[in-house]
Amino acid sequence: MKLEIQNVSKRYGKNKYGIQDFSLAIEKGILGLLGPNGAGKSTLMKMIATVTKPTDGLLLLNKNNLVKDPNYIRRQLGFLPQDFGVYPNLNAFEFLRYIGAMKGVGGNSLMQRIEQLLEGLNLTEAAGKPIGSYSGGMKQRIGIAQALLNQPRIVIFDEPTVGLDPEERVRFRNLISDLANDSIVILSSHIVSDIDTIADEVVIMKGGSLLSRGIPEDIIKTVEQKVFETNLEKEHLPQFKNSHLLVSTMRKNGQLLVRYISDRPIENSIQQKANLEDAYLYHTKSI
Repeated sequence: MKLEIQNVSKRYGKNKYGIQDFSLAIEKGILGLLGPNGAGKSTLMKMIATVTKPTDGLLLLNKNNLVKDPNYIRRQLGFLPQDFGVYPNLNAFEFLRYIGAMKGVGGNSLMQRIEQLLEGLNLTEAAGKPIGSYSGGMKQRIGIAQALLNQPRIVIFDEPTVGLDPEERVRFRNLISDLANDSIVILSSHIVSDIDTIADEVVIMKGGSLLSRGIPEDIIKTVEQKVFETNLEKEHLPQFKNSHLLVSTMRKNGQLLVRYISDRPIENSIQQKANLEDAYLYHTKSI
């Protein structure tokens, strides 16, 4: 199975692009998308899911043109958009049976699949209650369940871990890791650690363009020997931010412990082991 994105653009106005001349080939496994708000991640995923059409370029799945034949991917697609909504008066069983009917899945196999997903997402006890009474994290898990209901070969998750506590994020990662053995999974998240721990490959986007692509280890190498920590007086922080790429600050012993990225570290800085968040900030931000 191979998904190809060839020179795809999405234009909203004369000179306003959500995605511009974007190319990427994806085979089975988990692809993590990272980028700031407005990077084009959601636009890209909606085009792959055939929710919206590209202005230019080709989207191909196994050489099938998805603009001309959107049903080819829809039959094997699971999609969780960022703005996913539910029917609040339905309980989990009713809602997932309804989604199953829309996807052409029914019979005893559907109920077995629903029970399997509810157990895997820790929703069995709440399954008989109206979804409107669920917390935000529980509604998000229902969204994950509906995306996986038809055992899709292509799965697209836009910010799936929003509202999930750490334990549920681990549960989600385990669920997706098993799925990715035979499927293409595209995952967008603002939580860099979720991408770091699960993705086979990472794409960093900004302004509708691809900045970097590779396995997490290779992307991290781009900031090796450039990440440092130092103690800083609070009043010196504004000036420091003007000349260095700041990663984080933490109060320690009345001072600020500052983590930053630089080719020219200041005196008394200690080099740190780089991580994916460092690399992400290095590629998407500038001082």
